[in-house]
Amino acid sequence: MPFSFAPHGYSPDDLHRAYGLPSATAGGAGTVAIVDAYDDPKAETDLAAYRSYYGLPPCDSTDGCFRKLDQRGSGSGMPPPDDSWAAEIALDLDVVSAVCPACRIVLVEADSSSLADLATAEDAAAATGAIAISNSYGDHEARAQLALDPAYNHPGIAITAAAGDDGYGVNFPAASEYVTAVGGTSLVRADNTRGWVESVWPNDSSGCSAVFPKPTWQSDSGCAGRTVADVAATADPDNGVAVYHTYGIGGGPWVTMGGTSAAAPLVAAAYVLAGHAGASAYAAVPMALLPYSSAAHTGGGLFDVTSGSNGSCKPSYLCVAGPGYDGPTGLGTPDGLAAF
Repeated sequence: MPFSFAPHGYSPDDLHRAYGLPSATAGGAGTVAIVDAYDDPKAETDLAAYRSYYGLPPCDSTDGCFRKLDQRGSGSGMPPPDDSWAAEIALDLDVVSAVCPACRIVLVEADSSSLADLATAEDAAAATGAIAISNSYGDHEARAQLALDPAYNHPGIAITAAAGDDGYGVNFPAASEYVTAVGGTSLVRADNTRGWVESVWPNDSSGCSAVFPKPTWQSDSGCAGRTVADVAATADPDNGVAVYHTYGIGGGPWVTMGGTSAAAPLVAAAYVLAGHAGASAYAAVPMALLPYSSAAHTGGGLFDVTSGSNGSCKPSYLCVAGPGYDGPTGLGTPDGLAAF
C-alpha cells in the first residue's frame, strides 16, 4: 500500500463513472452492514475525513448514520484493535460510502478472525435492519464450514462475500449458496466508449466447490457444486481505490487498496442503490439470484469481462474469462443497477 498525503486511487466519481452508477451525491436509502474482525479505533474519524474530502454528506454516530457494534449486537464489548483488520475496515467503509453516500452504515466487529466468530457477527448484522451485508474475508473451503453456513441464510438481505485474493481455488463464505460471491478485476482507464476496460485480476479466486451445493439459480454445466463467482468488480491494488486510514502500521493517511475486499462492499452498496434488497416483494428471495435473472434480459446490466485468468483448471471457464459466464468474474461487473 503506497503512502500519500493526497489520494491517488480511484475516487467515488471514478467508481460511479466506471460502473454506470447514479451520481455519487444522489440516491440510495438503506443500511449496509459491514462484518469484519477486531476493532478499528479510528473507524468513525477516518470515515469522516474520507467523506469530507470527497464532498460526501456526513455519516457519523451523532445521528445514527454510523454505528459500531460487537458480534453480540451491542456496543459494550468491542474487541481489541488490530492493525491489519483496521486497514480492511477502512477500505470497506470508504467503498460503501463512495458507491452509496446516502446509505447508513453499521460496522459489526467480531471478537476474532475465526470463522465462527465472524458467523456470529453475521447474524448480528442481519438483526440490525441492514438490507445488505458485506463480507471481505474468507478461508479455503472445508466440510466443517457447513455448520456455519446458516449464518449467511437471510432471505431478502443482499449478502456479498469476497471470492478471495489467492488465485484459483474456492473460499468460504463465498462458496455459500446464500451469498453473492464477488470476484475481482483489474479496472483501467481506456480510450473507448465506456472509458474503462476490465480483465481478470490474476490473484482473484474462483472455482468449483467440492463442499457446498449448487444453487438452483446457477446453471453452468462444468461444476456439480457451487461455482464461484457470481459477479465481480475492481480489485487490482495496482489500480486500486483511495482509502483514508490512520490507525496502526500503514497509516498514510491516504493509501491505495484493492483485493476482492474492495469488490464485495462495492456490490453490496449497489444492491442498496438498486432498491430491491429489503423490499417486501423480495423478502423471501435470495438476493444472489437477481444478477442471474437480470442477465437474461437484453443488456443485462453487466459488463461481460472476457480476458484474463487466475490459474490453470479444467474446465477452463472456471479460471479463464470468456464471453458469458466464467468463474473469475461470474456474469460480469456492474453496468448500472439493473442486475441488482
